[in-house]
Amino acid sequence: MTDATVAITDLLHKYYDALVRCDTALLAEVFHPEAHYFTASDGSLLHLDMPTYFPIVAGRTSPESTGEACSYHIDRIEQIGPVTAVARMRSTMMHKHFDDILSLICIDGQWRIIAKVFHFDPVPTAGAR
Repeated sequence: MTDATVAITDLLHKYYDALVRCDTALLAEVFHPEAHYFTASDGSLLHLDMPTYFPIVAGRTSPESTGEACSYHIDRIEQIGPVTAVARMRSTMMHKHFDDILSLICIDGQWRIIAKVFHFDPVPTAGAR
């Protein structure tokens, strides 16, 4: 494993922990301040910048505080160049399955997420067909 892969893996662990805790201070460590967030899972484009996204996260009840069982898996990290990479990861939290594509950049030796593009599906409830 390269030094960059180790650093990116650590960043992705922090990213997941930040979401499970709804910890915007930790999110600010993993997202570049100019990062953007995109999904069209509900049929229309949702595009947020970080000043808009962080208050939404802060207003959530954290899965950690409710004892919700959450999980994640890093599927792939692909370093495109010395300061550019893409990561794909899957997670389950907030009663949804998420598939994230995260674009990363390294500035001043620090890897950060510069764009998050994701899809989510609801977790089927018990007894649902």
